[in-house]
Amino acid sequence: MFLPLYDSNKIAHVEFPFVNYGLIGICVLVFLVQSAGGQAGLNQSHIVFGLIPVVATGAVEGPAPWLPDQAPFLSYMFLHGDWLHLATNMLFLWVFGDNIEDAMGHVRYLAFYLVCGVLAALAHVLFFADSMGPLVGASGAVAGVLGAYLVLYPRVRVFVLNRLIVTFPLALPAWAVLGAWIATQVFFVLVSSDDGVAWWAHIGGVVAGAALVVVFKRRSVPLWGRS
Repeated sequence: MFLPLYDSNKIAHVEFPFVNYGLIGICVLVFLVQSAGGQAGLNQSHIVFGLIPVVATGAVEGPAPWLPDQAPFLSYMFLHGDWLHLATNMLFLWVFGDNIEDAMGHVRYLAFYLVCGVLAALAHVLFFADSMGPLVGASGAVAGVLGAYLVLYPRVRVFVLNRLIVTFPLALPAWAVLGAWIATQVFFVLVSSDDGVAWWAHIGGVVAGAALVVVFKRRSVPLWGRS
């Protein structure tokens, strides 16, 4: 699996992608608040604000009567299980999110990100409707960003480290890096029935992002990296 470091794609339409960096900052801040109570605090926040499929479908009453059952469709994407979970999601968002914000504009990018996160959660609920385990993490929404990037900038060079060979950065086209990531998600969907990792949320997010980018992007931004 490749670990992205940075890309060669410069922003051209916005001066500063503050929405993307703001999303990263919020996720980090939320995790620090979660962690303040130790592992017990993390677990409690996951139960209350994570997306529990049996609660989302109305089969079971939610753990917090004051919180609408559908609210976790938004709140879950700002929670994380541990530092590695947070760091991995934020790294992908850091590398690829600024260009998608540039291609859409600030407001549309924020709406796009949240919609992808919601659709990713719906995919998870669809395939794990009976699950009582909370879904947490930005990966569904980030997967939407990756899907959009693949449609807009498939030939842009992305500098990555291979997790097995970490001696120097390797420059690969985005289609190869993101294609490998998507293939990994599909593989685990086919071989695993465990809801511990949200493989279906990742796939749902990618599909949503690849489809919605056509609607959310600026008209002047071409598809498939065309000039």
